[in-house]
Amino acid sequence: MGSPRFPPAADGAPRLPRVRLEGVSKSYGSGTEVLQPLSHVDLDLAVGETTSLLGRSGSGKSTLLSLIAGLMRPDTGRIIVAGKDVAQLDDAGRARLRTERIGIVLQSDNLIPFLTAQENVELALAFRPRRGSSSRSRELLAELGLDSRRSSLPRRLSGGEAQRVAIAVALANEPDLLLADEVVGQLDRTTAGEVLELIFTASRERGLTVFYVTHDEQLARAADRGLRLHEGRLIPA
Repeated sequence: MGSPRFPPAADGAPRLPRVRLEGVSKSYGSGTEVLQPLSHVDLDLAVGETTSLLGRSGSGKSTLLSLIAGLMRPDTGRIIVAGKDVAQLDDAGRARLRTERIGIVLQSDNLIPFLTAQENVELALAFRPRRGSSSRSRELLAELGLDSRRSSLPRRLSGGEAQRVAIAVALANEPDLLLADEVVGQLDRTTAGEVLELIFTASRERGLTVFYVTHDEQLARAADRGLRLHEGRLIPA
């Protein structure tokens, strides 16, 4: 972290990170059965930066993403996303932040099975009614190489195609931050690389901040910066 990664803006004002975690801890259980996957975690994510996160199964990677997304609250510490302290927002405020500023891609079960690819994207666009949902959804799917698959149900899509649709859903609200949890974990190496490159392209073209969890060391090295979660703390990968 620190100042070198956040130089002053053109007007001389300090440039703040898009995401900042300060002393964030999270535990589960009680008594002698307490587990603490995160212990006093500090983290800064810059505008337009891609960051990968490695760690063994159960180390707290998904917990960390859920905290940043406001899906759960930390026991201690502050989580600042786009200038807002997530832990201080009520349920409606956190939901609004996700709708307006955050895209989330999961490893699986990211799509509504009885809706077509285009309808899944249009549902995400329904929260931004000022945009033309049909044209915008077609545009997103075309960008991701899925123009010919927009009328297909999820069960008719290959693993790579389904993940592309999930990325379109996550990008539909034009977020500032994309959180991806093992988004390519079930794909072969070639398809995984292609899906990840689509995310990186969005980062470069839109100034999108990307924070993604992976178990694959090679895919982790593709990011601007790699981190590892070890014994509740973040260390360089």
